[in-house]
Amino acid sequence: IRDEQRDLLKATRANIQSQARIHDAALALLGARTFEHLVQTFTTDLSLLLDVDVVMLCVETADGQLPRVDVQGLSGLPVGSVGDLVGIDRDVVLRDDVVGDPLLFGAGAGLVRSDALIRLAVSGMAPPCLLAMGSRDPQRFHPGQGTELLGFLGKIGSMAIRSWLDLPPT
Repeated sequence: IRDEQRDLLKATRANIQSQARIHDAALALLGARTFEHLVQTFTTDLSLLLDVDVVMLCVETADGQLPRVDVQGLSGLPVGSVGDLVGIDRDVVLRDDVVGDPLLFGAGAGLVRSDALIRLAVSGMAPPCLLAMGSRDPQRFHPGQGTELLGFLGKIGSMAIRSWLDLPPT
C-alpha cells in the first residue's frame, strides 16, 4: 500500500508541475508584445518553460518551404502534413521512442527521442500549423499520457497567433 501511495503522490506532483508549466507557457504567449516576440516565445521560451529540448513552429506551405526568415525554430511542411501527422479528429499526438524527424525538428532532430505534436487551428484563412516539441527522453511523451493541457496550450497559441494577424476564428 505504501508503494502505491508513493506512486500516487509522485504522479500527482508531476501533474501539478506540468499544469504550472503549461500555465506559465500560456501566460508567456499571451504576454507577447509583438508578433515577432510571439514567434520567439514559441520557438525559444517554450523550450525552457516546458523543459523540452526542441520546440518548432511548423507551417504548411505549397512547396514545403518557408520564405527566408531570420527566425530560428520555424519550419515549412508540405501541404497535408499536419493532417497526416496528427490525424483528422485529433489535436494532439504523443509519440515515444522515436527518431526525430528533420522535417519537424530541423537541426535539432538528432536530439529527439519522443515528441508531442499539437495542431494549431489558427484560422480558416491561415495554413495549417503545428507546434512540435521534442525531448531526448524516449519516455517523456508517450501515447498513454493525458493531452488536455497540451490541447489547452495549442488553443492559447492559436488564439495568440490569430489575434496578432487579425484573422477570424477557424
